Amino acid sequence: MQYLIDTVVLSQYLRGRPGAVALVRPLVSQSVTSIVVYAEIVEYIRGLQQTDQWYQQLRRLMEQIPPLRLTYAIADRYADIRRILRPAGQLIGDIDLLIAATALVHNLTLVTADTDYQRVSGLTSLIVPRSSLK
Repeated sequence: MQYLIDTVVLSQYLRGRPGAVALVRPLVSQSVTSIVVYAEIVEYIRGLQQTDQWYQQLRRLMEQIPPLRLTYAIADRYADIRRILRPAGQLIGDIDLLIAATALVHNLTLVTADTDYQRVSGLTSLIVPRSSLK
């Protein structure tokens, strides 16, 4: 494993967006995601028509890019990051913090379109413009 694919990138890949496919396809065999990314995408597809079809596609995708579960080590790293960012007024969302903590614990490069991750010290990320995922 080398990469952790974030929500926006993975959801655009799931939708077959050419930019996301071009980015993710070469990384698939070296990639994982987080169970919280899976949860965010499930929440999104439940608002779509043909929810069952999208859900089945997502489950097939999770066989190729498996989600890492939350662990005590990830929860501990989440707490450490939060305690650093909050007093500095740089706090990011809890789900994003859990994703960042997962990447850090597993020493993965985070593939994302979210620049907020730049606030997380020690996190290696590949930040792509959202417009490139279309």
